[in-house]
Amino acid sequence: MPLLEFLAGSISGALGLAVGHPVDTVKVRLQAHSAYKGIFHCIAKTYSAEGLHGFFKGMAFPVMTTGINNSIVFGSYSNALDYLTQSQRSDRNQGKEPSAAHVFAAGCFSGFVQVFVCAPIDLVKVRLQGQTTTARYRGPVHCVATILKEEGPRGLFRGGMALAMRDIPCYGLYFLPYEVTRKALTESGKEPGTFAILMAGGVAGVVTWAFATPMDVVKARLQMSGAGGREYSGVLHCMRVSFREEGVRVFFKGLTLNSLRAFPVNAVTFLTYESLMKLFYPPKR
Repeated sequence: MPLLEFLAGSISGALGLAVGHPVDTVKVRLQAHSAYKGIFHCIAKTYSAEGLHGFFKGMAFPVMTTGINNSIVFGSYSNALDYLTQSQRSDRNQGKEPSAAHVFAAGCFSGFVQVFVCAPIDLVKVRLQGQTTTARYRGPVHCVATILKEEGPRGLFRGGMALAMRDIPCYGLYFLPYEVTRKALTESGKEPGTFAILMAGGVAGVVTWAFATPMDVVKARLQMSGAGGREYSGVLHCMRVSFREEGVRVFFKGLTLNSLRAFPVNAVTFLTYESLMKLFYPPKR
């Protein structure tokens, strides 16, 4: 797979994550704990107990590793699309648009590939974000060591099934609205401008999280169940218990925050990626 496409995905992913991490911390706490009455209550409790630092818990590890994850997502998507359409990125820039089915399939493939790398990274991030004190985990390395000691290697993939059920279809949805919106905002025969890419990236993020949030709630609860949270035997058990005790609304906890976070994060991610790809692969004259 072309190295430059993975490099562009790596840099764009790190920038996007840095923009949205504080909001993501609030989202994880709302989903994994039932002690908070809402967004502002969670923000107030976090700030009063932990200060600004509390909103950036767990950020160092995903920033260091998100490059790997995003490079896999964008690199796998781009190369899968090349294979499915039997064309290159330069051909698509010249007006040979891929079909919606090809875009969705390539996106699903990228989601499938990244799950294997993302699962342990996401678990550590959620565990660090979810703790309100440093009594259990002192940092990402200590968190990994503790999980391996207490739960074994399988512990690093806790919640992995829920992650796969969230990411495989949702990465198909992620790239589809991006391609459609970008095309709609670009004049025929011209390269997409900054506004078109920003809007398309933002829309893609919001649409994706609208579908991903229910399984994101289940994933967060399963991941926290090994760290002092409630124990669940699996995805279906978590869904049944959550629904019985909190109703259908539980599966949409964090949807507002996901949407607010998704627009700027994905706008920045896609703009950075597209800008780097133009730099690496200048348009043919």
